[in-house]
Amino acid sequence: MKTWAVAAVVAGIVAGVAGDAAHAQAKQSVSKAVAKTLAAAQEATKKNQWAQCLAKAREADAAAGKTPYDSFAISEMIGFCAIRTNDYTAAARALEAGLESGFLAQDQVPSRVRALSQVNYQIKNYGKAIEFGNRAIKGGFADGDIYTLVGQAYYIQGDYKQARSFIGDWVQGQEKRGQAPKEGALQLLLSSCIKLDDSNCTTEALEGLVARYPKDEYWQNLMRSMFRSGGSDAIMLNVFRLATEVNAMRRSEDYTEMAQLAIEQGVPGEAQAVLEKAFAAKVFTEARDVERNQRLLASAKQQATADKATLAKDDKAAAAMKTGEADVRIGLAYLSYGQLPQALAAIQRGIGKGGLKNPAEAQLLLGIAQLRSGNKAEAAKAFKSVSGDPTLTRLGNLWALRAQ
Repeated sequence: MKTWAVAAVVAGIVAGVAGDAAHAQAKQSVSKAVAKTLAAAQEATKKNQWAQCLAKAREADAAAGKTPYDSFAISEMIGFCAIRTNDYTAAARALEAGLESGFLAQDQVPSRVRALSQVNYQIKNYGKAIEFGNRAIKGGFADGDIYTLVGQAYYIQGDYKQARSFIGDWVQGQEKRGQAPKEGALQLLLSSCIKLDDSNCTTEALEGLVARYPKDEYWQNLMRSMFRSGGSDAIMLNVFRLATEVNAMRRSEDYTEMAQLAIEQGVPGEAQAVLEKAFAAKVFTEARDVERNQRLLASAKQQATADKATLAKDDKAAAAMKTGEADVRIGLAYLSYGQLPQALAAIQRGIGKGGLKNPAEAQLLLGIAQLRSGNKAEAAKAFKSVSGDPTLTRLGNLWALRAQ
């Protein structure tokens, strides 16, 4: 979460506060009851005698017969000198009093409200930080830092529902205006969803992160939820395909399982490719795992060699069939061997014929072939056309994010 250096935050208001304190008498005369003591406080500021300044300002504050304007001038002086002594709690109280007095110049109100939100956040007065942050938002002079601060203040207080609602509305508003939400805001939204144990919200927040900031860690978190969702072997193989694409295969067992599923589903070329990738990355470290997967790779290579030998013949036979099931399977085989033009032609032919057992998977495979061919626009169109099975539909949406 973002933090603000207190000195940096208050530096922006020091000049304005100093101006008010130094020239208070010029704007409107302070009463005789405090004039001499305030003048002594002002003189102390010229010598950087901040403790003396505070002492004199507080002496003036204790004087009888003060006018409302006296109180304003004293608050501004205390605020200025308290900042210089790093007493931010006292400074926050005094500067708030100056703000609420009605004497602060209107052109200084926005910066004062923002600064009070930030200073109160730093001194852990989160309720006040939220109060002034929302005041800045309502007044139309809040920047992104203020929105983030308010969301974080809700979160730190343990009000995760309000944090989720506040940040969610802010992110949604930015997206409607065509603005890209900051990564920190999306992370805060994600953390709030996790704290609330809201799986749908968590998924949406992760998808927002991978759409804008496609880092491996976000994809890995997203894919973990896909693996937990389970499904048939065919569906799990499709989950592995996306996990491989987004670098979310974190365990050596993932590569082994994907290779076994690919062989069982009749795609030995895919099994060979994923195992060769694993060995190149030195994924297998235990001697037992190395030996086991070397045997699996040898089997995959043998089956792939036999598969490729009949691929052209099988392609012709599939093309002659009335329904497209065989065409899509041939297209997947071509895809596993990196023969993208042939893969696209076969899959498109199969979809065009119809009669498919799983049209959603066919659209998914078409999108993958388009993406690997470098045609992101057509890939996204194919991915967004995936419908029917909820897991495959979600995979289509995730692949569409990848294609962006």
